Amino acid sequence: MMTHSSSSQDYEFRLLGQLEHILESDTLIDEVGFVHPTQLVALKEEAGSSINHVSSSQQSEHNMFMTDPFSHDGTIFWNQEHKLAISTEVIFPLYNAAKNAFLASVEQYKMLINLPAKTDNSVAETVQDQHLASKHFLESEVMKHSKALLLLSCDFGTAWNSRKLVVLQEILSLFMDELKLSALILSYSPKSDHAWSHRRWVIKSIAGKCPNLQEIVVKESELVEKIAERSKMNYRAWHHRCWLVSYMTKDQRLMLRMLEDICLNQENDLCSSNMMGLYKIWKEELDWDEMLIKRYIGREALWVHRRFLSQYWVKHFVSNIQYTPCHSEDDHSKNRDMYIFMDNEVELLHTCLAVLDDDFEDGQAQVTFVAAYVFWMSKQIPHSQRTELEEKLKRIGDLRDLLNKVDPAKAQLWNGLMS
Repeated sequence: MMTHSSSSQDYEFRLLGQLEHILESDTLIDEVGFVHPTQLVALKEEAGSSINHVSSSQQSEHNMFMTDPFSHDGTIFWNQEHKLAISTEVIFPLYNAAKNAFLASVEQYKMLINLPAKTDNSVAETVQDQHLASKHFLESEVMKHSKALLLLSCDFGTAWNSRKLVVLQEILSLFMDELKLSALILSYSPKSDHAWSHRRWVIKSIAGKCPNLQEIVVKESELVEKIAERSKMNYRAWHHRCWLVSYMTKDQRLMLRMLEDICLNQENDLCSSNMMGLYKIWKEELDWDEMLIKRYIGREALWVHRRFLSQYWVKHFVSNIQYTPCHSEDDHSKNRDMYIFMDNEVELLHTCLAVLDDDFEDGQAQVTFVAAYVFWMSKQIPHSQRTELEEKLKRIGDLRDLLNKVDPAKAQLWNGLMS
């Protein structure tokens, strides 16, 4: 019984050694996934190195792994092009080994850093050197084992806290490593509270010390955008992006810059320069919101955000002269821009209604949000151009009939609003 237990532990620690060797060998890994063993076969075939479950080459590879913990067992791990796949068959033994190794190393590390300082000058230098060597070794062990553990269990709070303990005593580059690790974990667990919180801790820790903080903030915002496009209901990601605003420069605060009407009291040439940059950024935000609306049907937050974007688009870029920050364009140009804006919005509304399925709640909600947007837009467009808008809206059909169909209980409300 004891022999079997010892053999099992040896196997678990060989697995852990293999994983940690991969992580140390490829420091640029940016995506990790846990896959069924059969998927590892497919991955290797795609990479041009097909394996067969009964092949002698696979058996030889597996035997090599059993004797050398740093050999690459292709039946368990796959690592190419900075991507890592781990077989689901070994998650539990890997987790056991990583947890035990981590807890042992962090216990020794805490004991070491809590030792009282030596006062005997005759041995102080030797003891200090030994203490420093032991400290560096244990820090390396804590970081190595906690990284493997967090990849297997991203909500292991003690592991995150132990990394903070080590990083705070080291150099700035380790903070950057923490951003890489948390991004790696978010690649497979995009809603991990601990990973997002750890990123905020890193940014707060390096604020005022890191010369390229603004570059990091920009990359953080891009990371949120990338994750939000894959996970439409990831409120943790959106919360993180909101939190980032306090670390942005004035030029980066897109919403705040527009709300402040920064061009109102500036010269025309300076105003034109600023507004061109804002125009480009705001247009990109509108396009991104449109893409998300088409992809994720019936999401109210996206329509609310579009109303905000459209309101300031009309006010600052295509409105009449009394609201336009830069008075360099004539009325003809403004009318042309307004017509383009209305055409684009009506095209979006038409596209959204064309792909609806009445059998699903998301499709029914989309009709309501489209109608609300039409009603809202009719109040934002200058009175002189509302007739043109009404003509364009005929393309999307009778919204009142659609609303009565998806929610007949509110027929009186729809008739009142759309009359």
